[in-house]
Amino acid sequence: MLFLFAITLHNMEEALWLPKWSENAGKFQKKVKQNEFLFAVIVITSMAYLTVFFHYVLGNMITTIILVGFLGAMVFNAIFPHLIASIILKQYAPGVVTGVLLHLPVNSYIIYHYVQADKISWVGVILATVFIGVILLSMIPVLFRVGAKILPKS
Repeated sequence: MLFLFAITLHNMEEALWLPKWSENAGKFQKKVKQNEFLFAVIVITSMAYLTVFFHYVLGNMITTIILVGFLGAMVFNAIFPHLIASIILKQYAPGVVTGVLLHLPVNSYIIYHYVQADKISWVGVILATVFIGVILLSMIPVLFRVGAKILPKS
């Protein structure tokens, strides 16, 4: 699935450059160390792969909601913080290229396909995006703390 390609490249781009960038990102990203960030990226990327796997195996409404929510959350993530941070800070924010060139078109197309196939409504897309987005956002600080504890310092 193209979503997995997009999220893998996006998270690789962030893993390479975001920890260093975070040192001067101000309100857009608190400082994060490489080990913390790598752990969080690996977990979230793995969650994307598991989401797609279970969606294809089970193919029920719950897995559709989770997948579409993940897709929508990544579309939103491409705009805020990545694109907005790049504009406001007048510097490249890691993840903006893959977010704008991959997540926006690929994920939007997949979401549109699900709506056109009557697998979910636009209201369902919005609710799923908010629900999964809140879950992912709330997981990030926890994943950073866990990563700092279990991975060697970088």
